[in-house]
Amino acid sequence: MTTTLTAAPARQTAGRSRAPWRRLAHAAGIVLGMAIVNFFLLRLAPGDAAQVIAGEAGAASPEYLAALRAQFGLDQPLWVQLGKYLWHLVQLDLGFSFRQGMPVLDLIVQRLPATLLLMGASIAFAVVAGAALGALAAYRAGRPLDTLVSTLALLFFATPLFCIGLLLVLVFSLWLDWLPVGGMFTVEADLGGWRHALDVARHLVLPALTLGLFYMAVYVRLMRASMIDVRRQDFVRTAVAKGAPPRRVLAAHVLRNALLPLITMIGVQASSVIGGAVLVETVFSWPGLGRMAFEALYQRDYNLLLGILLCSSVVVIAVNWLVDLVYARVDPRIRLA
Repeated sequence: MTTTLTAAPARQTAGRSRAPWRRLAHAAGIVLGMAIVNFFLLRLAPGDAAQVIAGEAGAASPEYLAALRAQFGLDQPLWVQLGKYLWHLVQLDLGFSFRQGMPVLDLIVQRLPATLLLMGASIAFAVVAGAALGALAAYRAGRPLDTLVSTLALLFFATPLFCIGLLLVLVFSLWLDWLPVGGMFTVEADLGGWRHALDVARHLVLPALTLGLFYMAVYVRLMRASMIDVRRQDFVRTAVAKGAPPRRVLAAHVLRNALLPLITMIGVQASSVIGGAVLVETVFSWPGLGRMAFEALYQRDYNLLLGILLCSSVVVIAVNWLVDLVYARVDPRIRLA
C-alpha cells in the first residue's frame, strides 16, 4: 500500500514536468507545418523576384532572367529549395532579402516591435471597451441603452477596416487637427525620452482605434450574452439568496465567469488581428510587419514574405499559450484538472 501511495504522486510530478516540453514540441511541429505550407503556397503564385527585377531594369531577356534565377536559387528543383529552406530555418537563418539588401531576420527584428505595439494596444482597447460596454448592455438588457450599445457594435462590425480608418483620419486629423495622419513618430521633431514616447502614443491612437473598434464589437456581443447567461446560473441565485451584496455578486461571481469566453476569443482572434494589421499599417503608414508583408508580396520577395509569415505564426502560438495561462489563473477548475 505504501509503495502505491508514493508512486502515484511521483507519476503525477513526472507528468507535470513533461507537460511544458510536450507543448514546446507541439508548437514546434505547428511552426514547421506552417513553414512548409507557406513555402508551397508562395511558390504557386505567378511570377518571382527575378521577373520583377528584370522588368524594373527593362532587360527581361531570357539570359538575364536565367542569371537572376540562378543567383536567387530559383532554377533548382522545388524539393531542393524546400530542403535548403528548412535546413537554414533549423539554424535560425531566414534567408536574405535581395530587394532590401539585408538579412530577413534583421528586417523582422526592426519591424516586429511596431506590430506588437499596435496589436497590444488594439487588443487591450477592444477587450476593455468591449467588456465594459457588454456588461453595461447586459445590466440594462431590453432597455434603450442596450439597444444603443448593440446597434453601435453591429455598425462597427459591419464597417470595413479601411472605411473606419479613413473616417477617423477625416474627423480627428483633417477636421479637428488633434492627431497625426500617419507614421509612427514625428521624424523632424528629434524627440527623446518621455516626449518621444508621448509622440509615439499620439501616432498610435488612430491605428489602434481602427483595428480595435472592429474587434470591440465582437467582445461587446460576447460579453453581453455571457453575462446574461451567467446571471441565470444557480450559483448566482444562491449567492443572492444568501444576502451577498449586489456589487460582490457582480464582481466575484458574474463578471469573473463571464470573462472566460472573452479570454478564449483573444487567442482565437490573434491571427485575424495580424491580418487586419496589414491593412491598417498600409493605411496609416505604420512601419510594422503588415506593411512590409504587403510590400514584399508586391515585389515578389519570397524570402522576406516567408520570414514574416513564420514570425506571425510564432506570435499567434505565443499569444495562445499566454491565453491558456491567463485562463488557468482566472478559472481554478483548469488548475485542478
